[in-house]
Amino acid sequence: MLSSAHRLSDGASFQTAVRTGRRAGSRTLVVHLAVPDRDGDDPLVGFVVSKAVGNAVVRNRVKRRLRHLAREYVSTLPGSAVLVVRALPAAAEASSRELGADLGRCLVRVRAEVSS
Repeated sequence: MLSSAHRLSDGASFQTAVRTGRRAGSRTLVVHLAVPDRDGDDPLVGFVVSKAVGNAVVRNRVKRRLRHLAREYVSTLPGSAVLVVRALPAAAEASSRELGADLGRCLVRVRAEVSS
């Protein structure tokens, strides 16, 4: 599970990452990565799973899977990075393996854009 030190809970940070960060998408999710100038040293990760994905049970299952998968990538993010993972409706039917592959592929693409 993703530790509480790495969880993004501030609405303004979500908005900043989505509007100003780099974006990469796949069939099941969209990843936004911003590297703002902020005081914290730990990267933060937040999740957006709308009602379009499914009912509350399905949305919570998708969020739990994404939190579990994202913890593997937190150590690879830049120090003050803000990562927002937005689940698309296809995430409801996707297996954990598919979600993990899409997350990894999107992170590689978005980190390449941030580095350049």
